[in-house]
Amino acid sequence: MDQGTTTATLREIPPLAPGDRGLPWVGRLLDYSRDPVGFYRHQWETYGPVSPFFRAGEMGVVALGPDACEAVLRNKDKAFANGPAWGQIVGPFFDRGLMLLDFEEHHAHRRILQEAFTRPRLAAYTTAMHPAIAQGMRGWDTDPQFRAYPRLKQLTLDIAADIFMGGAKDTSRAEMDRVNEAFIACVQAAAGVVRADVPLTRWGRAFRGRKVLESFLRHYLPAKRATATDDIFSVLCHIETDDGERFSDEDVVNHMIFLMMAAHDTSTITTSTMLQYLGQHPQWQQRCREESLALGPAPTMPELESLTSLDLVMKEALRLRSPVPALIRRTVKETSLLGVRIPADTGVMVGVQFSHMMEDYWTNPAVFDPERFAPHRREDKSHRMAWEPFGGGVHKCIGLYFAGLEVKSILYRLLRDYRWSVSPGYRAPLDNSSLPFPKDGSPIHLTRI
Repeated sequence: MDQGTTTATLREIPPLAPGDRGLPWVGRLLDYSRDPVGFYRHQWETYGPVSPFFRAGEMGVVALGPDACEAVLRNKDKAFANGPAWGQIVGPFFDRGLMLLDFEEHHAHRRILQEAFTRPRLAAYTTAMHPAIAQGMRGWDTDPQFRAYPRLKQLTLDIAADIFMGGAKDTSRAEMDRVNEAFIACVQAAAGVVRADVPLTRWGRAFRGRKVLESFLRHYLPAKRATATDDIFSVLCHIETDDGERFSDEDVVNHMIFLMMAAHDTSTITTSTMLQYLGQHPQWQQRCREESLALGPAPTMPELESLTSLDLVMKEALRLRSPVPALIRRTVKETSLLGVRIPADTGVMVGVQFSHMMEDYWTNPAVFDPERFAPHRREDKSHRMAWEPFGGGVHKCIGLYFAGLEVKSILYRLLRDYRWSVSPGYRAPLDNSSLPFPKDGSPIHLTRI
């Protein structure tokens, strides 16, 4: 509940007003999937920062604007939970992953997982990325209709196999393709209408995908337990807190499935978005290229962090197209949100993408303008939650620094070896049924330097 609100006074706070229920059972989901920002803008203009949202047979809540998003994500009274929310749409497929844990249990698991993302480990992962990226791009060649998104998705999965799995050297390309398809099936389960293990449905495919992922990881688990190496799988098998806390085999498999999905899906979306905008803004592409050419063939983590222009472009891409444009929660008790009473067991959509497009906080928010993040402007400081592509509060993305290093490593290699262009009028036709991805594969005109 809001700070200062007691249980005794909660009933005095007005409940959420009823709103447009949309289509039977489906509700307003189609409106969101067609145009998320347009849907958010309608909700904001019609209802304000806390609005009703009927979908999947029940009435939920949409939280919009930095103030509402901050209240939910900071979650001072522990009313908003991740597990019951994500569990409804992808629970069986990312079961017990960090995103689906809450409160004390989440804190305990995150404290152990944090040991896998210390700065020395990130530096080692960065060093290991370069050969994986070089190998993955070896088959890329000049193409006026190079479909960037699927090629990047394959590349980020290959990077995940190296950094997370230590190479998985006895795994064939066909097997890695099966793993990629399994991840896609599990992610796309979020848009499933039939939520049961029924053949030919999204959930049916996801159940089979989860089995593929578990089998794949359990095959390597004994070896990872036996020998400590630098890959994340091995690290999860061996890390221990000062209090002696460690992960069980089940914990390791569950966290690996979630981390590998998060690492390669979100990085693919961000890198694809950056390619599009750099292709449409050649002056920024050249500016980033000159910075990259000033470094050696395998830049260290501090050197990647020094790529100022590329960092500005990455932040602007994350603003314009957040890989996770909406976060979801479910109330575990009655609470209030910005003066609106929310019943227990209510679904809440946190529309982080809308905050990135609000004119109150951003100059010409629809325009690609990386300089808005530069020290002399820092529009992201207009509100501490104006820019929140990695979420906030205790559930803020644990891998955000790893993701930034991965994206920069890929773009660094591309900028040194290629030029590319994209029509200035191109707009990616996004599929928003789960994580947003370009349905046309994000074509670019790619040429070798």
